[in-house]
Amino acid sequence: MAVEDISPNPRQPRRDFDEAAMAELVHSVREIGVLQPVILRPAGRRAGAGYQLVMGERRWRAAVEAGLTTIPAIVRDTPDEALLRDALLENLHRADLNPLEEAAAYQQLLEDFGCTHDELASRLGRSRPQISNTLRLMRLPWAVQRRLASGLLSAGHARAMVGLVDPDVVEQLADRVVAEGLSVRATEEAAARAAGRAPATTQARGAVPAPEGIDDLVGRLSDRLATRVSVAMGVRRSRLVVEFAGVEDLNRILASMVPDDPGVDGAPST
Repeated sequence: MAVEDISPNPRQPRRDFDEAAMAELVHSVREIGVLQPVILRPAGRRAGAGYQLVMGERRWRAAVEAGLTTIPAIVRDTPDEALLRDALLENLHRADLNPLEEAAAYQQLLEDFGCTHDELASRLGRSRPQISNTLRLMRLPWAVQRRLASGLLSAGHARAMVGLVDPDVVEQLADRVVAEGLSVRATEEAAARAAGRAPATTQARGAVPAPEGIDDLVGRLSDRLATRVSVAMGVRRSRLVVEFAGVEDLNRILASMVPDDPGVDGAPST
């Protein structure tokens, strides 16, 4: 398909295209071409209307920048109500969306379909707690959302702050996270203190100091599993705690850790 006959998906959930990653893709496309076809739909019934992207905007942009005149494509009749869903699913599978883009796409799908969090989770193959927790990120003050979108804050940091009511307190804590390089666990403890709660401790009687880097590991696990993770270090044995909201959420987490496991009661772990 001629690249000039293709227009971008107006409902593409991803708004940020990493410049370094795009430069690498442009170089790859220039050297070996586009290996995976983009997915298009007819843009309209009028003659010469061209085609609209459903999936593959990065590949199309890279092809244009690399100077290609054509790109491999598959044309499908995709209805309007499926356009955002298909683009969202591709980006989720490729892990291309930042947490706020994912949350905004979920919100738009909820409005478009008029469905509940449970129904949306079923359509997307996600758990209801994962949908709900991601949507909560949109409650953060705009200044904090910008830090999250830029990568200065991780989703784990953001989830730790989302329960705070006072936006000024949230922004101050976000400033501390960036300035002091606070771990997710330290952010959770600071948020608990700010909310007037006693921070959850991961050090029991007989506990030993955590090794260097354990907080970063806990933060990565929290982000990867989309739930709270804690580690308690002991003299003879230690403990890793992964929290879950119910059987469905447990199966979701299990699917991330052990994809071949059937899950609780043999239910699918998706």
